[in-house]
Amino acid sequence: MTRRRTAGELERAAARRWGSLARPPMPFASPSEPLAMLARRGLTPRPAALDLPFPPDLSTAHVDHLAALLSHYAFRLFVRGAILAGGPFRPDEASRYVGGQVAVRMAHELVRLGLAAPAGNGRYRLVRPARNFGGVLEWWVGRELGNRLAAQVATGVRTGDPGLGGDLDVVVALEGKLAYIELKSSPPKHVSREELRAFLARVRSLRPHLAVLAVDTALRLGDKVLPDLLRLLPGAVPIRLSRENYRLAPHLYAVNARQDLVENLCLAVADGLRALSPEPP
Repeated sequence: MTRRRTAGELERAAARRWGSLARPPMPFASPSEPLAMLARRGLTPRPAALDLPFPPDLSTAHVDHLAALLSHYAFRLFVRGAILAGGPFRPDEASRYVGGQVAVRMAHELVRLGLAAPAGNGRYRLVRPARNFGGVLEWWVGRELGNRLAAQVATGVRTGDPGLGGDLDVVVALEGKLAYIELKSSPPKHVSREELRAFLARVRSLRPHLAVLAVDTALRLGDKVLPDLLRLLPGAVPIRLSRENYRLAPHLYAVNARQDLVENLCLAVADGLRALSPEPP
């Protein structure tokens, strides 16, 4: 039978390990409240560089103008198509929903901002090609929510937890509450049930105060996305807040871009915060 070490032996053995532990220093708390809130949940978050078709030192005036243009759904469709072209594109071919002189003016706006350049024969090319539109959407939504709600926002956050799977698109800290927003830039028919399952798994693991699935589309969520979500949420009874904006369960929402994507997100956040507030007397 192995002899148990005495208390003194245990203390001396632990004391002898001093100097042999080459542990890195613990990182300082992040000055970003959204990241700090994730760290308090046991994660090691860090923002990833977004895949953007413009440089990080874009002038303030150009950033403001680009954000204003992106507030128009048609312009987002155009930029998405320009990115997906993967090379020189004709303005009227970037999106089947935007054509003629409107598409040409949008291409000129990209040139004016320094994001595109003429490529000859009426074509244009992006100066800094991006892989997809997701980074632009995250950047714009994060910027708009930060401005409209006077909230701290982090985008493209890597959690350091392989169990969460994927990055967190937009994380917002407001009124001491954590909001997580998952953005989809694809049409509803291309949002797979596996993607929705992964979103719900992140919500369950992260445990934010409120979570929103936002699909950047003017199409109805009720045709595919909503039914798929409800199959993954047994017993859920969706409540329509307005148009195609739904409360799926307490503190869980799905919205689209009909009328205004950011306005719809603000609607979901407001509903979630009210639900978290104490009952009135």
